[in-house]
Amino acid sequence: MEKLKIIIVDDHKLFREGLKILLSNLEEVDEVLEAPDGEAFLSMLPACHPDLVLMDIEMPRINGIEATTRAIEKFPELKILALSMYSDEEYFQKMVDAGVCGFLLKNSEFSEVKKAINAVVQGNNYFTEEILYRLVNRFKTKPAQTETPVTLSDRELEVLLLICKGLSNQEIADQLFISKRTVDHHRASLLTKTDTKNAASLVIYAIKHKMIEV
Repeated sequence: MEKLKIIIVDDHKLFREGLKILLSNLEEVDEVLEAPDGEAFLSMLPACHPDLVLMDIEMPRINGIEATTRAIEKFPELKILALSMYSDEEYFQKMVDAGVCGFLLKNSEFSEVKKAINAVVQGNNYFTEEILYRLVNRFKTKPAQTETPVTLSDRELEVLLLICKGLSNQEIADQLFISKRTVDHHRASLLTKTDTKNAASLVIYAIKHKMIEV
């Protein structure tokens, strides 16, 4: 695997610099760039071609939601992982709609940061367990949304649950004793049936519609 170029977008300089030092020491990382806000990030994006962006949500000038939306519009394949605080819960849906691949709490252990980066770079979603359970609890007391009801097979439901747990297609295939190609087909079918654009939005859809129990 080629070494990674990562951009950290966060308005707290001390946090950026600390995370940059840790990431720079990883063997799989080639370069770590910094941006203090969404405006600076969007200005540098066309020239640097990052493999991954770690995006804060609340920032001055241009926040993480708008920066992510505009970046994904220009570079649809760009992988963005949201850096979240517990207080950012109200923005989770907006960040998913903007196109992020998942969420990482800013107070996470660095071992989890590495796990999240590896997952997202490989094309998977990543939600810390704390955020996943907060999302579940947020919608637990609300009636299931049924504006677009879908019917899923038992196998699709199995695949959906494992996607929500952050497993890769190969890991799902190994766990269910089926081929990765079959899992690829089920994932594509789930995205089509639920009219979602990526795994992160699929997770939110499944939680909102009470299709899974985490």
